[in-house]
Amino acid sequence: MDQQGQNGLLKTFRQGWRNRSPVGVAIALGLIGFYLVLYFTPHFEPIAKAMGLKNKWFLYGFLYCVAMVGGGLRYLYYHGNSRYNRLRIATNIGVQIVLGFSVPFIMHLSGSKDFYFSYLWPLKFDYMMPDTLSQLPLYLSAYCFFGSLIAVPMLAVFLGKRWYCSWVCGCGGLSNTFGDPWRHLTATSTASWRFEQVTVHTVLILAVSTTAIVFVDFLLGTGQTGLSAYVYPLRYWYGLVVTSVLAGVVGTGFYPLFGPRVWCRNFCPMAAMLGLFQKFGRFRIAVKKDMCISCGNCSTYCEMGIDVRSYAQSNQSFTRASCVGCGMCAHMCPRGVLKLETVSKTQDDKGRQGLAVVDF
Repeated sequence: MDQQGQNGLLKTFRQGWRNRSPVGVAIALGLIGFYLVLYFTPHFEPIAKAMGLKNKWFLYGFLYCVAMVGGGLRYLYYHGNSRYNRLRIATNIGVQIVLGFSVPFIMHLSGSKDFYFSYLWPLKFDYMMPDTLSQLPLYLSAYCFFGSLIAVPMLAVFLGKRWYCSWVCGCGGLSNTFGDPWRHLTATSTASWRFEQVTVHTVLILAVSTTAIVFVDFLLGTGQTGLSAYVYPLRYWYGLVVTSVLAGVVGTGFYPLFGPRVWCRNFCPMAAMLGLFQKFGRFRIAVKKDMCISCGNCSTYCEMGIDVRSYAQSNQSFTRASCVGCGMCAHMCPRGVLKLETVSKTQDDKGRQGLAVVDF
């Protein structure tokens, strides 16, 4: 990381809209209400039609771009003195505008089915469903299959989950930009960490098992396995609970209450899968020995709730499955103690060793 800076730290806790004040709660309720109307009512359809858009989902994609651009400009105003931050946020916004909105929109105008290249299974659950793959052109089916099962794990081993969660993913991009003002609200307690371990891996298991059941039923013939009665309900309830409620209503609506990575940290199956590969990969946060002054800036600004300070105080470089490599811990450190890096061999710091667990 270069040009470290603590821009904005002192007023983080002074602005009511950035904390769980009545204003912050009101913003959360507004976001939750927006997602409930978006997902469960047709009220946005007339607005989308009036704007010349196919449906409310293209309107949502447009609003998503606006929110990311506005949030990205705010973020760069405070933290743009870091080249890493400038490149990361520019990539976030560019990927969303091009792959998350423009390309699908152009495909629709040309008469093709819209396709979102920035999303892959298991995050984009339908992209590994047999009926979806059979309806897509061969090159898109190959993209879904090889991208999800080969490229994603390999990149996580070599680069860590940051390549996707902090640079490409639309959910992560919204968290990085629009959600940045609330990153300090992410819980760092042991209880929250244990909750995260259970929930995020539970959703991953559900995604994998549901996909497997659908594939088995498809390959062996519908009605021959006895699974057909479960296929539609599984897909429906997974889509409703995980994709709509947890990713949308909770994942974004709870920004002003519990920080911007509620979905990524606790429920995202892609984050869980990438985290497993990251633990055995080359990415880590390196700690310069005997330089930490225990200011706590790193832990305060960690959007994934990692107590980075405890590692720095113990002079221990580390790899955590939940870390998305946003770089804010290094950016906010006044002494340059922390650094994101990839190493060419297995390190002895892959686990958290010799550190006391402190609950809050």
